[in-house]
Amino acid sequence: MKKLKKEDIKQEVFDLYDDYAHNRVNRRLFLDKLSTYAVGGITVGSLLSFISPDYVKKIQIKQEDPRLTTEYITYKSPKGGGEIKALLSKPADAKGKLPGIVVVHENRGLNPHIEDVARRAALAGFVTLAPDALTPLGGYPGNDDDGRELQSQRDRDEMLEDFIAGYEYLAKASDCTGKVGVVGFCFGGWISNMMAVRIPDLAAAVPFYGGQPTEDIDKINAPLLLQYAGLDERVNAGWPAYEEALKKYGTEYKAHMYANVNHGFHNDTTPRYDREAAELAWQRTIDFFKENLM
Repeated sequence: MKKLKKEDIKQEVFDLYDDYAHNRVNRRLFLDKLSTYAVGGITVGSLLSFISPDYVKKIQIKQEDPRLTTEYITYKSPKGGGEIKALLSKPADAKGKLPGIVVVHENRGLNPHIEDVARRAALAGFVTLAPDALTPLGGYPGNDDDGRELQSQRDRDEMLEDFIAGYEYLAKASDCTGKVGVVGFCFGGWISNMMAVRIPDLAAAVPFYGGQPTEDIDKINAPLLLQYAGLDERVNAGWPAYEEALKKYGTEYKAHMYANVNHGFHNDTTPRYDREAAELAWQRTIDFFKENLM
């Protein structure tokens, strides 16, 4: 069977996967449409395997990494899901209090990739909290397909309350300085934008390819670092109006549009990953947090 490379995959396949990953087509229709690209020795099975996340081989910072102290905690979210489970991480050699970062998952719960991202941020010198908005439904179920189905059953405004409560928990934690930022991806990018709207004392927000708020943008006090994928027409459609509002209200922001990369380019467990753009975006993210939280 032909060994696939990213260059073998047509952009239409990535666009189709994006539709599937965001519940715009069901699995049956997704597989039917995917079959039209199974030509020239490429099978549907090989295509599906190639574009699906690989959480076994691609994790960068393992849970038991000795450089970190990590644990699962629960915190109260009275306006959201009631009680939320989260991964709390910090450098093992930390002395004194550290600034905090809330890490917000995509539309499938706290999967291994987002836990990995939270540990990466912790290694950069922060205490990080990665909540699982699927906690009220039993938590991340172990695969993204079921995770997306579960997350679609929750109200997104209630989930926003869960992450706001996570901010409040982290800001008051004994090992946190009280200065807390947020980084989120896809759904988490929208959450990051909305936390900037809702939390006056938020110290910084970094939405990756996240949907934009359309109201109360004048309430944003936090500096923003906005990361967009050049090929992500769906999310990018909302950027011009958002930028116009940010300029109107004098909001501090930086925006980067990474050319010729797909939505999800930072996620190194799928072929949408673009190493150059992802590494640059992450370095900018860490530098931005160091500038605004430390």
